[in-house]
Amino acid sequence: SSGINAEYGGHRYGRSLKTSWPAMETQLKQLIGETRYKGGFQSEMDKYEAGKILGISSSSSTKRIKDVHRKLMFQNHPDRGGSPYIATKINEAKDYLEKNSK
Repeated sequence: SSGINAEYGGHRYGRSLKTSWPAMETQLKQLIGETRYKGGFQSEMDKYEAGKILGISSSSSTKRIKDVHRKLMFQNHPDRGGSPYIATKINEAKDYLEKNSK
């Protein structure tokens, strides 16, 4: 049978996906569509990519940009085991958005 089943403490939990999967699959395809972000970095930073890297709107305030940048750098700093390339991209995104926020 095609379904999701789990057993915990002798109790069996489960639900069949036979009837609901086709409908869910159609909805997922509509949501994803052609607008899905394909990943990777562009050769030159733009406001869309800078916002994606920092996880904020490209029209965010300077304070919001700095707060998010600080949090991301704390998590991804090369001295703490993070990637130098990712840290560079985070810094580049912050600089781009700060320069173009006014």
